[in-house]
Amino acid sequence: MSTVANEHDVSSAVNDSTNKSNVSWGLGRRLLVTIPIFIVLLGVLVTVSNLTSVPWKREPTGQSVSTLSPNTAVTFDNPNNVPLAHRDSFKVSSRTVSLDIKRPATGEVQRINVLIRAPKDVAGANVKHPGVVFMHGAGYGTAENSFGDAAADLSSAGFVTAVLDKPVWSTNDLTRDYPGSAKAYDQVVRYLRTQSNVDPDKVGLYATSESTWISPYVIKYDKRIAFQLLLSPMVYGPRQSLGFFVGQDFSLVGANNGYQSIVRRLFHADTNMMGLTNLDFPMDLPQAYAVPTMVVYGSKDVLTAQVEGLQHILYSAQRAGNQNVTVRSYSVANHVLRLGDEADTGTPFADDYINDVISWAVGTTAGLKQTSELVAGTTIRQSIAVPLELKADRNLTIYGTIVNVGMVILLLAALLMALAGCGIKAFRIIRGNHSKVFGFMRGFGSELLAVALTTLATFVLFAAGLGQVIMAVVKLGWGGAPTENPGMMYWSWPVIQVVSILVVWAWARILARCIEVAQVRGLAQIPPRKGAIRDVFSGRDPVFASKRFGRVFFWLVAAAMFSVLLFFAFWGLFIF
Repeated sequence: MSTVANEHDVSSAVNDSTNKSNVSWGLGRRLLVTIPIFIVLLGVLVTVSNLTSVPWKREPTGQSVSTLSPNTAVTFDNPNNVPLAHRDSFKVSSRTVSLDIKRPATGEVQRINVLIRAPKDVAGANVKHPGVVFMHGAGYGTAENSFGDAAADLSSAGFVTAVLDKPVWSTNDLTRDYPGSAKAYDQVVRYLRTQSNVDPDKVGLYATSESTWISPYVIKYDKRIAFQLLLSPMVYGPRQSLGFFVGQDFSLVGANNGYQSIVRRLFHADTNMMGLTNLDFPMDLPQAYAVPTMVVYGSKDVLTAQVEGLQHILYSAQRAGNQNVTVRSYSVANHVLRLGDEADTGTPFADDYINDVISWAVGTTAGLKQTSELVAGTTIRQSIAVPLELKADRNLTIYGTIVNVGMVILLLAALLMALAGCGIKAFRIIRGNHSKVFGFMRGFGSELLAVALTTLATFVLFAAGLGQVIMAVVKLGWGGAPTENPGMMYWSWPVIQVVSILVVWAWARILARCIEVAQVRGLAQIPPRKGAIRDVFSGRDPVFASKRFGRVFFWLVAAAMFSVLLFFAFWGLFIF
């Protein structure tokens, strides 16, 4: 790039000296032309930012639900003194079976392992135990590395538990087949019912996070589901649930409010155009909470809309005729009810969580009446409202795709052409040929280099700031604490805005110089000087560069750098 900046055509400047002396602009005239161009360019970018902005309702903020008791213990009335198991009432045996799980939509088959844990009964005893099928959250959990402590503890309290490899087939995190997954989990439920030591009418679900989008469909398909344990349930659809937690977490980590504009635009994407339908996966099924349900939250869970989610669960359960909904909230517990950072191995559950779950499951499957408060534990809180207004915006998505993809293509093309030019220059020098490759004139090469480097540096700062925000959100989601000093996450946004304005001013100056040169060349007069346009395009009387390679490169880099400004405008950087 330094080779590009230093190449000037002195001879052409000398040939034009007479004309320039007659029409050369002074500083005042250049400013009079530059300022209107700057205003127009900035106005275009500000308009784009505002036209692509989307509504986001954050009110009410600071919602809370006071629990009826701080004591999370679950107790039941037991007038007949029915024996109730507890953790470590039984020793536990385990075995692994393999099942072929078919994806209904495609017929694709995944062979999965199912790890079955069961209480060891007294020899000769023919006891029927309740069962639990565990349902995975996000990621790629297996039977061996998932739910080990919870499943073992429930089995030690008299439950036959089944943990399976997550049914994913050939899907990924963006293309999960939720209805197909529901069929897969239900196949394991039905398999568990066939076991001689399982009571087929007392098999329930243990679902966490992402799988709470699936559990309603299991209940829809299988009317015999006896109960469900829901950890940090994602009550609303993926678009609203993900939009909520990303928007909330951007604020919690201390990111500048400007970065919220990225979240708003991102979750208004019409992913159906790309064949990704999960964002608008229907969730509000009438039967979703028609069975006895235990809902569990952690106070450090930064992913779940707890207050509005709980209200929706209670309303839906009442609508389905189910009064048996128990809610527990644990202090210091994260999204998966663990203490501390889930990124660290071996993090324990919240203090009484597993005992409370076992007590509820044992009493519920025994058909007893609960005597403890239905809603207990620490106060349930929610910082912002669920963005129910989020919806797919096809026009915004089409424009955004054009801007983002176009920028990448133009930047790659400009980079490849720059590398080609430098390679040609190096080859010529090796051969002893010092002829010019770009042939930039009148300082246009230096100005283009300065603007390009400034624009790219701004883009790198934008990527670094956003990257730091994302890493902080991931850490927060795993149970880590937000940093006290957000640093780049906060100051990078206004800095990018200021530098972007300076870049727009630099482009206005370049365009003003183009107009000045056009006047010198007789292009600005009406009609243009005879043959002037032909001479410029043919290279006989060039404006930017004496070489065709340089002229093409100039316009390509100019287009690439302006596409970066349009990229910034699309993501809201020109909203002041």
